[in-house]
Amino acid sequence: QVQLAESGGGLVQAGGSLRLSCAASGLTFRSYAMGWFRQAPGKEREFVATITGSGGTTYYADSVKGRFTISRDNAKNTAYLQMNSLNAEDTAVYYCAADWVPAGRHWSYSRGGEYDYWGQGTQVTVSS
Repeated sequence: QVQLAESGGGLVQAGGSLRLSCAASGLTFRSYAMGWFRQAPGKEREFVATITGSGGTTYYADSVKGRFTISRDNAKNTAYLQMNSLNAEDTAVYYCAADWVPAGRHWSYSRGGEYDYWGQGTQVTVSS
């Protein structure tokens, strides 16, 4: 059974940094793209960043580009989201997700419905 477990959330002051981790089990990790999404209170879930199985390609939402960095360690079955220069608008529950993308298929990487498995989420709160 596939499990994705996020960790690393917490309370941080504006301008600070956090590093989220997503530990995966029950799947061939390197075969899956890994994404991060977030959902703030009263708002819809939104795409944050994603990384291909090899780690060779990454995509970011415009709102986090230049501040957040997604990475992965396939030997540890873990994906990461380094978040710098945090602001109040980054406050949300952050979810990691895994997506198996067959070769040749068009990949709507920012669409949550594309992803096959989801974690439970970790809260990030940025105080201003």
